[in-house]
Amino acid sequence: MRSFAAAVLAIFSQASMTGHAAQNQALDLVLPTDNDAIFSGDGPGFYQYVERNYKGAKSTPWEGGQYGFVRDPTDTAGGLVYTRFHEGIDIRPLHRDANGDPLDEVRAIADGKVVHTNLVPGYSNYGRYVVIEHRWDGSNYYSLYGHLSSIAVQSGEMVKRGQRIAVMGYTGTGLNRERAHLHLELDLMFSRQFEAWYNTFFRSDPNQHGIYNGMNLAGLDVARLFLALRKNPALTIPEFVNDEEIFYKVALPKARHFDLLKLYPWMLAGGKRSEGSSWEVSFARSGVPLTIARSDRHVTQPELSYVKKGSIEYSYLTRDVVSGHENNAHLTNYGSQLMRLLVWPD
Repeated sequence: MRSFAAAVLAIFSQASMTGHAAQNQALDLVLPTDNDAIFSGDGPGFYQYVERNYKGAKSTPWEGGQYGFVRDPTDTAGGLVYTRFHEGIDIRPLHRDANGDPLDEVRAIADGKVVHTNLVPGYSNYGRYVVIEHRWDGSNYYSLYGHLSSIAVQSGEMVKRGQRIAVMGYTGTGLNRERAHLHLELDLMFSRQFEAWYNTFFRSDPNQHGIYNGMNLAGLDVARLFLALRKNPALTIPEFVNDEEIFYKVALPKARHFDLLKLYPWMLAGGKRSEGSSWEVSFARSGVPLTIARSDRHVTQPELSYVKKGSIEYSYLTRDVVSGHENNAHLTNYGSQLMRLLVWPD
């Protein structure tokens, strides 16, 4: 018979192995509903359309349900641009009852922990929604399921890949029965100091969602990720993000808190031995942070250090984080506030 000490050691050893395995779990995702038309290239069959009125011409383009700059077309000197960014994807229903209400079951896209459930539709443009935390290779990522009619899980609950968590609906701003859909995101988090930052800048608008507020989550192109994983099941998030184009960079002052680096240490670019005077964070056009580098540039507040050259007003291209044209580009007031979140309290 093993000694008590040996038994305890065996338990801790097994727990350690289990934790290690969880951290290095493969990025094995499953679609959240029965609708799998994305894998056959059927865009209209997969994405819920948006209602558009552009220059008096009404249309219902399914492309508006995709991820990215797919909404609010605007004429500019550089041509037509879509200025409104869609953080996730809108998946249309396959099943409806006699009244036309959606019946589609919504499932977790991967193993994880439910960290937030919003039960009051009026608290968010997402309506009723659920956030699940996933841990891959030592970092946390967050799937968000919006516009739900009902929720079947509670905060703190552990869920398995493919487990039923909700039913599709049309709760939230601007939706009706005909446009019922599931809004799905897969997000990175900016900072665990979000609530203190938010309460400083948005005192008149109470935050009902803690650190899982949409302002604190940066959405990846989850549709492209699903397709990429079909081609390469061993793909990791850092490898996936590495394909994104750097659109702008921001220099940040060194601060006691820099959660982004703690949350996603894989973003740190190597090759520079000095500690540097500041951090330089590179962003995709979507606002997703891509890399973090040490910089010798001395700054006391966030400063734009690079932006891709172009003739179109930058506020249209960057979700109003950067403004101006060509050589007079600069962070907007909102952009400066958002960048301060990364080093809050600064």
